[in-house]
Amino acid sequence: MGGYFTLRPIRDEMGIQAGVENMQWLFTGTFVIMLLLVPLFGFLTKKVSRNRLVPAIYIFFALNILAFYIAFQTLESAALSMTFFIWLSVFNLFVISIFWSFNSDFFTSDQAKRLYGPITAGGSSGAIAGPVIATFFVGTIGVTSLLLISFVFMTLATLCAIQMTKVEGLSNERKLVTSMNGNIWEGLRLISRSPILKQICLFVLLYTTISTFLYFEQAHIISKAFSSSSDRTAYFGARDLLVNVFTLIFQFFLTGKIVRKWGVIFCLMLVPALSAFSFLSLSLSQSVYLLLVIQVVYGSLNFAVQRPTREMLFTSVTAEERYRSKNFIDTAVYRGGDAIGSWLFTGLSQVVGSLQIIAFVTIPIALTWVAVGFKAGKLFNYKTRKFHETSNEVIITKKSA
Repeated sequence: MGGYFTLRPIRDEMGIQAGVENMQWLFTGTFVIMLLLVPLFGFLTKKVSRNRLVPAIYIFFALNILAFYIAFQTLESAALSMTFFIWLSVFNLFVISIFWSFNSDFFTSDQAKRLYGPITAGGSSGAIAGPVIATFFVGTIGVTSLLLISFVFMTLATLCAIQMTKVEGLSNERKLVTSMNGNIWEGLRLISRSPILKQICLFVLLYTTISTFLYFEQAHIISKAFSSSSDRTAYFGARDLLVNVFTLIFQFFLTGKIVRKWGVIFCLMLVPALSAFSFLSLSLSQSVYLLLVIQVVYGSLNFAVQRPTREMLFTSVTAEERYRSKNFIDTAVYRGGDAIGSWLFTGLSQVVGSLQIIAFVTIPIALTWVAVGFKAGKLFNYKTRKFHETSNEVIITKKSA
C-alpha cells in the first residue's frame, strides 16, 4: 500500500502530462489491457503454485518500477506518461487482489479474525505513509525519484511474501485461489438472471462513470491552477493523504454506527446524493479549494461507507453468483465504466466546451445513481428478510416435529 500510494500522485500527474485532451484513451487502454490480462492471470493461477507465483509477480512489478525510473530519467514523451498511467491502474488491481488472496489461503478463519485487523491497520499505515512522502518530499527530490522509494516498498513487500512461503506446513504445490482466475464472462450469465446482481452491476457502472467525470474535472482544474509538475504531484499527494486519514477515522468511529442506525439503503444513497450536490457546486465554481473538499469528502465516504455496504450486497446471493459476478463486475464493468465515462465526458466537452456546464449536466446521472442505490438496498432488505423468515419457519417446524 505504501508503494502504490507513493506512485498514485505520479499517475495523476502523468495523466496531465500526457494531455488532458487524451485522457479518454488512457481509460480505454486500461479497460482493454485489463480484459487481456485477466484470462492470462487466471491461467497462471491454475498452472503455477502459489508459493512461486506470488513472489514472482511482486518481483515483476518491482522491476517494472525500476524500469520506469530509468525510462523517466532518459526519455520525455507523452507515450511514456500514458504507459505509466495504464500500468499503475493494472498494478493496483493485481497486487492488491493477490495480497488478499494469499492471506485468505495462508490463514485459517480463526487466525484471520484475530490478525486481519492488524494487517488492515498495516495497509492503512502504508496508505498514509505513501501520500506523506509524495507530498512533502517531491519538491526536494523530484517526481521521478519517488519511484525509487516505491521500489524500496515493493522490494520489502516481496521479501515478506517470500518469507511467508517458507512457513512450515504451507503446501508448495497449492494453487492461488482468487476471484480473477475464472472466465469473467461467466458472471454475465449469472447477472442476467439475478435482479439484485443487475442492480449491483448498474450501481458500479454509474459509480465509475461519475467518478471518471469527477476525475476529468479535477484534471482540467489542476492543470490550469498549477504550472509545475512538482506542485501538481504535491496536490495529488495531499489529496490522497486527507482521503486516507479521514477514511481511517470514519472506519474506526462512524462506519458501523451509520450502517446500524441508518441502514443499507441510506448508506447506498449517501455518496450518490453527495455527488449530485458536488457537481452542482462545481457548476457554480471551479475553485481548487472547493475541488479538494469535494474529493476528500467523496473519497473518504466512498471507502468508509459506500464500498463496505456495496460489498454487503453480495452476501444475499449464492457463493457461485458472488464469485463469478464479482469477477465480471470488478473487471469488465468497473473498467468499462471508466472508459464509458471518459468518452462521454470528452463528447460533452466538445459539444458544450464548458466544465461548469458539464458539471451541471452530470447531476441527472448522479440522481439516477441515487435511485439505483435505493432499489438495490430495497432488494437486499427484501432478500435478507425473506431468508430470516424462512430460517425461522424451519426452526419452528423442527421444534414442532
